[in-house]
Amino acid sequence: MTTQETIALFDNYVIANYGRLPRVMVKGEGSYLYDADGHKILDMFPGWAVSGIGHCHPKVVEAVRRQVGELIHIDNTFYSEPQGKLAQLLSERAFGGKCFFCNSGAEANEAALKLSRLHTAKGKYKFITAEGSFHGRTFATVTATAQPKYHDGFLPLLPGFAYIPFNDVAALEAAFTDEVAAVMVEPIQGEGGINVATAEFLGAIRELCDAKGAIMILDEVQTGIGRTGKWFAYQHYDVEPDIITMAKALGGGVAIGAMMARPEIAASLVPGKHASTFGGNCLACAAGVATIEAIEEDGLLRQAAEIGQYAQDKLRSLKDKHAIIDHVRGIGLMIGIQLMRPGAAIVAACLEKGLRINCTHDTVIRFMPPMTVTREQIDEAIGIFDNVLSGS
Repeated sequence: MTTQETIALFDNYVIANYGRLPRVMVKGEGSYLYDADGHKILDMFPGWAVSGIGHCHPKVVEAVRRQVGELIHIDNTFYSEPQGKLAQLLSERAFGGKCFFCNSGAEANEAALKLSRLHTAKGKYKFITAEGSFHGRTFATVTATAQPKYHDGFLPLLPGFAYIPFNDVAALEAAFTDEVAAVMVEPIQGEGGINVATAEFLGAIRELCDAKGAIMILDEVQTGIGRTGKWFAYQHYDVEPDIITMAKALGGGVAIGAMMARPEIAASLVPGKHASTFGGNCLACAAGVATIEAIEEDGLLRQAAEIGQYAQDKLRSLKDKHAIIDHVRGIGLMIGIQLMRPGAAIVAACLEKGLRINCTHDTVIRFMPPMTVTREQIDEAIGIFDNVLSGS
């Protein structure tokens, strides 16, 4: 089937709720994508951070193939080894919590919000989130997402949410009434522009939640599973949350989400209060187990930290050469390049030259390679980016 034939299928039968590029992807391997017309693309933003260990990692491919031949799905009336094993692996790499599995980051955040109301004292129902956040597109999570552009057309939103500026401790303190059930923030805002939380801000959330009997939720959907050089971004700080949510890189490309809560909080989620038909299915959990094992066997946490620093240093070196670059920020392989003007044309030009990156909030280039990326591939990517800036 040609590129145009495939696009015609979408035009005729798929709802046009995505702004798609006129390319049909047919294969992925490591840091590269291949389209139907034979083009090879260096992917520095793989699957919106889903393919965190590269496209089609051999260990994940083998685990999925094996599981497909044994048991693809069983409902949660029964136990299954892959789900239990994945929960153990995650718990041991975080704060010893218990897991609820679902299918996406939005579902994980939805579960976290519901659990927070279930667990906290009667009369606590409000949530505090940060401006620039992104927590999903369900009604609860789009309400939690403090960006008006995502609210357009969906008003009125759900009541009970308060928004504060990111990293603003004074605003946090002012918003923290006795009715607050939880505060939910991202340790690094991804879609919001790679905005890194300060230690003071996260510490203040922890202190206020402890003092007021509220829940601290960290949305690690984009930061979790090794991207920052640690299993979870909160581990860069002297703070421990009550609940974390994760998805994206957890399944190595297979759809899965999870919420982890401290055992005493998790105990409030009793049968009948929340569920997910496909959550924790054997196939997705087998992929999750393989992903964690691959990260450890291949030393990818250390690689994310080291290659991330290498990439950030190289990108910062471009600032003196290109006035369009204001600064570079991030942790590990979660990197934002703040531009002085909109970057959409730069992203398009890079793709034409065989490099995939992303632009968010008009002026922030997101550079988020898989943890398997090599120094040579970083050099190749930054070389293309440099050349495009030279001609922009």
